[in-house]
Amino acid sequence: MWVKAFIDYLRYERNLSERTIMVYQAALKEFEQSWRALDSGLSWSTIDGDVIRHWMLIMMERGNTASSVCARMAALRSFYKFLLRRGMVDHDPVHLVQMPKKEKVLPSFVRESEMDRLLDGEDIFPPSVEGMRDHLILLTFYSTGIRLSELVGLNVKDVDCAAQQVRVTGKRNKQRIVPFGEELRAAMCEYLNWRESQNSGMTGNEPFFVVPTTGMRLTPDKVRRVVKHYLSLVTSQKKKSPHVLRHTFATSMLNHHADLQSVKELLGHERLSTTEIYTHTCFEELKEMYKHAHPRA
Repeated sequence: MWVKAFIDYLRYERNLSERTIMVYQAALKEFEQSWRALDSGLSWSTIDGDVIRHWMLIMMERGNTASSVCARMAALRSFYKFLLRRGMVDHDPVHLVQMPKKEKVLPSFVRESEMDRLLDGEDIFPPSVEGMRDHLILLTFYSTGIRLSELVGLNVKDVDCAAQQVRVTGKRNKQRIVPFGEELRAAMCEYLNWRESQNSGMTGNEPFFVVPTTGMRLTPDKVRRVVKHYLSLVTSQKKKSPHVLRHTFATSMLNHHADLQSVKELLGHERLSTTEIYTHTCFEELKEMYKHAHPRA
């Protein structure tokens, strides 16, 4: 019952996404199976740090990365904070446990020259409605840095072409305004003009901004396939996803001297520390440029 109360709190009070809730729920279920197998006499209120360390050891022995272990521990930490606030337990065993040191993984991004080749190439996008829409999808990701879920959830009323800005609904239903440039404005206007040219039985009257010809909202899987297909034409890097384009947006902004706080606001990050990883990416690229450019490198 305690876990159910916590899940209800995440869903209805914190308004977390269903995907995040499923991750938290799975982590708590996995931990419960671990401590029940260790000692059936234990309960959520009698668990101590040793029990948690035992679970961490099992996860590491199964080949889980430090990041994966830390993610599960974050769910457990949130759960015990919830129990403490409601007086269900009198101590938090998680704070006594030291987390494994996470490996530093730099975000993947597409080089600026490759994005130019993609968006400016004459034979990249087919001369059709689908080609126009696909170009708009790629350009929107690269020009605004919005998330996949934010693009799929975008409605026509959220886009203001005259002011060159879009209202985005991000995590936990938090809204932010993201500006965009003339190139994206022209692409959006062309797309909206096509929508308005359709009769009432097709996509013209649909509230969704980016739609297939059936008039239904595009699915995330469809958008992922579109992005992967077009990125495969210009880059050989392994990751080819909408989130890579979000990383590409942030990296490009910082490479062109945008300040970190501005990039944080544009991306919709809650903490500046989340955005700071892109400074490492920019520095790594700078080192590569140095190696290739300096005669004594």
